[in-house]
Amino acid sequence: MFKNVNAETKANIYFDGKVTSRTLYLADGQRVTLGFMLPGEYTFGTNEMERMVVTQGTMTVLLPNQKEWLTISASEEFIVPANSEFQVKVATYADYTCSYLSEE
Repeated sequence: MFKNVNAETKANIYFDGKVTSRTLYLADGQRVTLGFMLPGEYTFGTNEMERMVVTQGTMTVLLPNQKEWLTISASEEFIVPANSEFQVKVATYADYTCSYLSEE
């Protein structure tokens, strides 16, 4: 749960509406997105390091420079480096949060 947040009311919409998210700004200035993915296969690019946490459902991910796909279920997470691409497969649905991390 996030407290003391400001939310952007306009959704971030990707892949013809199959992936959507909303951006939240926490009291400490951190930016977080809350999103949902419908079934499909997606490739995402990052500008910043990201921590993805699956909150409901399951996704299978192929992280940069890896050969094996990982299955990520509810309450599990993965980190994606900045300036990279990663692939996601969703069979039913996936609800997630994405936190943007500094590389300190």
